[in-house]
Amino acid sequence: MSVTVSREGSVAFVTVNNPPVNAIGRAVRAGLMDALDAVENAVGLSLVVLSGAGRCFAAGADAKEFDAPLQGPHLPDIIARIETCDVPWVAAVTGAALGGGCELALGCRYRIASPSAQIGLPEVTLGVIPGAGGTQRLPRLVGIKTALELIATGKAVSAGRAEEIGLIDSVADDPVEGASRLDIEMVERGRSIASLPQPAANAKAVEAARALIRKKMPHQIAPERAIDLIEKSAHVSLSEGLAAERAAFLELREASQSSALRHVFFSERAARMPEPLRGQDAALEVITVAGGGTMGAGIAYALLNKGSEVTLLEADMDGVEKANANVEKIIAASVKRGLIDEGAAEACCQRLMVTTDYSAASQSTLAIEAAFESLAVKQSIFADLEMHLPKSAVLATNTSYLDVDALAAGVSDPSRVIGLHFFAPAHIMKLLEIVRGENTSDAALATGFALAKRLGKIPVVSGVCDGFIGNRILARYREAADTLLMEGATPWEIDAAMTGFGYVMGPYEAQDLSGLDIAHANRRRQDAERDPERRYISIADRMVALGRLGRKTGVGWYRYPDSGGKVEDPIVAELAVEAARLAKVERKEYPADEIRERLLMAMINEAADILGEGIARQASDIDLVTIHGYGFPRWRGGLLHYADRIGVDSVLNSLMRFETEDRVAWRPGQVIVDCIGRGIALSEWRAAPFLK
Repeated sequence: MSVTVSREGSVAFVTVNNPPVNAIGRAVRAGLMDALDAVENAVGLSLVVLSGAGRCFAAGADAKEFDAPLQGPHLPDIIARIETCDVPWVAAVTGAALGGGCELALGCRYRIASPSAQIGLPEVTLGVIPGAGGTQRLPRLVGIKTALELIATGKAVSAGRAEEIGLIDSVADDPVEGASRLDIEMVERGRSIASLPQPAANAKAVEAARALIRKKMPHQIAPERAIDLIEKSAHVSLSEGLAAERAAFLELREASQSSALRHVFFSERAARMPEPLRGQDAALEVITVAGGGTMGAGIAYALLNKGSEVTLLEADMDGVEKANANVEKIIAASVKRGLIDEGAAEACCQRLMVTTDYSAASQSTLAIEAAFESLAVKQSIFADLEMHLPKSAVLATNTSYLDVDALAAGVSDPSRVIGLHFFAPAHIMKLLEIVRGENTSDAALATGFALAKRLGKIPVVSGVCDGFIGNRILARYREAADTLLMEGATPWEIDAAMTGFGYVMGPYEAQDLSGLDIAHANRRRQDAERDPERRYISIADRMVALGRLGRKTGVGWYRYPDSGGKVEDPIVAELAVEAARLAKVERKEYPADEIRERLLMAMINEAADILGEGIARQASDIDLVTIHGYGFPRWRGGLLHYADRIGVDSVLNSLMRFETEDRVAWRPGQVIVDCIGRGIALSEWRAAPFLK
């Protein structure tokens, strides 16, 4: 049974039982309606206690139902009946009361929660708004300013904070028992939210919320609509507000942003250790990191912050001193931001050893090499690590581009080698590319997945190729951008086109942030194997030769004055004009729409090739990489979800049009052609099984 009803004396207990999170699907809604019938037909009841079985009250609607037609009974009708029931209902909240779960609690006369409870209305993160009264009842209970803080950002609050703002009435270790012992007369005297007056208008809070959303969630529709409805609650009756809310919810439910955000939601939850790997032993209590630069220090701190003991290896004492300083800087910044307290900071320091002595790694079950991108340097580090690590320990490289199989070839047991490509800053960015080498064992893969889970990162498996999934797509993105630059666009026009699409920054500002010298070094590595038939654009090489390395030198594609901000630099345009003259290319103007089309089609085509080669397991993995590693707008669902939305046939038409200009760079990938021939979307394409 999805909902059970029991009785002790004059108290009825209605329990939602839909593991694991008590999602409010159709069966639960039907069960709640049946429970209401039973309560209304019962004799001698004085109180109804609503709770969730297990560790959760109710974590919202069943998002899987969003892709199907609506089926009754509907949650707003259930809540209306709870609210007007002659017998008062009390919400006894343990664990999460999110979305529809929170709205159920708002329909009750009294709310009591466990100290660990989390309560909120996160619907905007799925591209919709609360659809069962949240935008109208919550402002009446806690005021417009507080309602905006919860609903417009989708952030949940703790039980303590919920009690402080008046969202719940009390906190108890056992909310069900606490609810059953409430003074019934006190509960009966309590007023339902429906009987509360309209909240006072608060134009200042509304404008502040709009400003925050435009900064934090630009281009997203649902947060703005939520703010509109919360503002409306001060000016209309509850019934009118509820009707407006429901209409907006139903509209947004069918919109492309909600579909995209739901796709990402489910893709993230599916990104976990595959079934065949589960049960593999992956102890992660003692870990070695080789290299204490920016990346290595970030990895070390991420591990320390999750309780691992970390040995951080450096080449000499000067490196030890710098590595210590790098980690301490991250710890201090985390304390300053309130992410950890002084006690946690001290504990991190106590779990860290920075040394030049590789024998200190002798107890580690995992070693992560995080040196700069040199195959010889990394092979040397692997050789030193192998001499001191236990034979069962996993050897991982954080390389962004290099051949993991070439690294593994120098190890006596290549099955223990894996790529763990972190993204900078490693302690903040959520993506972890797990690179599977030709001989990588299931145990090593399982260790990668276990590490991602421990660190709260999203794991995506990649096969071996230059740049793996993310940097390979990035390289094609930059190549297409440089082509536009030479043929007539400016860096700022290209950047503006992509920020208009939803990126936080365009390709040139992003290069300035990371440093032009990094990509330059990678291009030099590729010189010997570059396809001679593929046009090479050297504008970025000229930039490096002129010392224009980006923000670190105060000048790159843009100038960065001491006063702050960035300034367009005409010298860059002159370099592009000179490159076009040497290549005998006639420059022309490109509108923003065409810039976007060319850059997106280039990335989609490359991603399709990655699928076809079996480098990625499925399209959703590429979506996660592009969102969490490279800034593709989440609300568009990722690169290949976007491609499916506009249509694979449309992608092919664009590629064929551009192919007339350059048959090498724009040749449509075979997967694109095959998807059209088979009548399937890119999301339906499956590579060969990645597990051996």
